[in-house]
Amino acid sequence: MARLRDIVLDCRHPASLARFWAAAMEGYAVAPYDEEELARLRSVGVFDPEDDPQVMVEGPPGSPSFFFQKVPDPKAVKNRMHVDLVGDGAELERLLALGASVVARHPDLVVLADPEGNEFCLIDD
Repeated sequence: MARLRDIVLDCRHPASLARFWAAAMEGYAVAPYDEEELARLRSVGVFDPEDDPQVMVEGPPGSPSFFFQKVPDPKAVKNRMHVDLVGDGAELERLLALGASVVARHPDLVVLADPEGNEFCLIDD
């Protein structure tokens, strides 16, 4: 039986979008860069992790990781799949302060977009 490992998002700037999602979700953090990974990046011409074309955000043990990969194409249409987060009005304000924007409001949830326009929902806790 298949198991969920990563949720992958295409984006223009993986480092900044990874930071947004790491800050948005409890227990998640951008994967640290050890010397081996920095050497690997340098070997492919990337000298600053801010320019890394593939950034991982790790969650608590047993949780899927989020993987952000650079693509040249901008987001053009509505997501076919999205993430649901749970929180209250204070959480909505926190996400907006991080850079999210409101797409739509419904009685029990708010549809938001991350800084690159990827939609997700905040369900009322």
